[in-house]
Amino acid sequence: MSPSSTRLGAVEAFRHLSPEELAEIERTLRLMSLARGQALVRQGEPAEALYIVVSGRFKVLREGSARQIAEIGAGQPIGEIAFFAGGTRTATVIAERDSLVLELKRQDFDALAARSPRIWSTITTELARRLGQATASGSIRAKAPLPRTITICRSGGATGGDDLALEFAEALRSAFPPSLSVRVLDAKAAREALDGKIALGSSAATQWFNTLEGECDHVLYIADPELTDWSKKALRQADLVLSICRGGGSATRQPNLLEHFAGDLHGKGVLELVLLQDGAPPYSGTRAWLEPRPWVERHHHVRLTKSPVAADHEASGLARLVRFIRGKAVGLVACGGGAYSAAHIGVFDALAEAGITFDIVGGTSGGAAMTAALALGVSTDEIERRTHDIFIARKAMRRWTWPRYSLLDHSGFDRALADHFTAIDIEDLGVPFFAVATNLTRNAAQCIMRGPLWLAVRASAAIPAMLPPVFTAEGEMLVDGCVVENTPLRTMLALKSGPNVVIDFATPEPERQSIDTSTLPARGEILARVFTGGGRRLPEAPGPHAVLMRALMLNRPDFARDLGPADILIVPPVPPGMSPLDWHRHRELRAIARDHARAVLARLEQEGHAQFTRGRVV
Repeated sequence: MSPSSTRLGAVEAFRHLSPEELAEIERTLRLMSLARGQALVRQGEPAEALYIVVSGRFKVLREGSARQIAEIGAGQPIGEIAFFAGGTRTATVIAERDSLVLELKRQDFDALAARSPRIWSTITTELARRLGQATASGSIRAKAPLPRTITICRSGGATGGDDLALEFAEALRSAFPPSLSVRVLDAKAAREALDGKIALGSSAATQWFNTLEGECDHVLYIADPELTDWSKKALRQADLVLSICRGGGSATRQPNLLEHFAGDLHGKGVLELVLLQDGAPPYSGTRAWLEPRPWVERHHHVRLTKSPVAADHEASGLARLVRFIRGKAVGLVACGGGAYSAAHIGVFDALAEAGITFDIVGGTSGGAAMTAALALGVSTDEIERRTHDIFIARKAMRRWTWPRYSLLDHSGFDRALADHFTAIDIEDLGVPFFAVATNLTRNAAQCIMRGPLWLAVRASAAIPAMLPPVFTAEGEMLVDGCVVENTPLRTMLALKSGPNVVIDFATPEPERQSIDTSTLPARGEILARVFTGGGRRLPEAPGPHAVLMRALMLNRPDFARDLGPADILIVPPVPPGMSPLDWHRHRELRAIARDHARAVLARLEQEGHAQFTRGRVV
């Protein structure tokens, strides 16, 4: 089978056609070249052709929306639904870099279907199946195309960027699985391959590059230290740009011409910063690199090593970077739940025993605090000790105050968080971390991945009314993330592709209360009892804190529909009668959760779950 028919077989609508039928379609295809910024189809136009991306990347835009709604990469079809349905284009598709596509015109397909009716019936059956699956599932999971072309350029004002880029490119290539074909190409190698006669900006050069990319799983382009014609071509070809710098270096941190060119060319989502580090995390100074680069949404800390030992890739962070590139980064999602959050510690115990580690961690409220400690490298025994210190020794959630700004005095809680998380910024952590808060100003979930670690935890855990909100530099008001996303799987899916371990709680049924509301005492009687000890005994009714916590725990949007087949869901039980404010039971809850998680992981490993390979999640 030819390469073109192999691509056709990757299109879901064509998947069940025979090799002979695919070959017949292939004979009608036309190869098209598009320059970056050129529109392939426009919204509202008749769908007179189907396209298959040979190489390159396209963005999908819809009129009236400033946001990109999808991205299409090599091997994926463009416009097949409207083509087979005979409708009009529902969106505009624009080349994000120089690209090649295969075009199948309607008249050619209609003539083919007339000669071979089985082709049409097979395709319509497949489309109906896909439509039924899409309707039945409300999942937001969508597999983004993998970046096949990766351009490496220097960041900031460092000199000797060519040697550094080459060293990094070779280290990165060695970190990819041996089964993948990865090619490294710099200006010299490109000129030799093109015999020095083909201009870099010509369509012939674009076709040569795209042919190369079609033959490899990944191509690593190394830009020149300066913004040369080769650097521009390499950046135009990029699905992903990695700008590299010495994290502890003394060079200027301001973006250079290479970065400005790439930022103007690609915008957000394509450029990522790689800080080459010495020593162990947490690091320092990352914020100074990120602030002048608004186009960078993700960064990586990597330690280069001269050793060829494969295990060094894991220790250095190169293996993690490769998993992000390959769409296989492993995430840990931790839910909120007040004192129930101590269960996370037991789950962490079981995950560590199973040899499972993570490429990115995050959570909401108490889950944010627990995963923040994990990202810092704090042991589970130390996490338990700190939990005891904050909530039992310091009584951080039991210091009532005059209810002008909140029911609780927040100062003790704030000091405890600042003491335990110190002055570390999220950006300086070795493992990426996020905390989810509720932005009441914008009525939306807010993913916090920058700034002081303790303050992110404080914002994510700002229980409405019980603790004052946290206000951003822009004046926006943040409260506990459990209001909108208590188990932040959707936030994790928006940050990366790949499997996740998700922790949720099986909360106990509340006890029924036989209380006549009309018998609850008025203010004067309560004050008399509190300050003088007089008056009748107060009824054993739940206080405002208990009612509020219970109400927030009920707001649990259905995240299960977003779970994928490679994900692991762990739901440790909570002891009957335990309240979300019973922090004194943290050791008991840790032990229960540890035993439960051990049993879940042992069962999954015995069943051959996709997450378990050589004792760790991959």
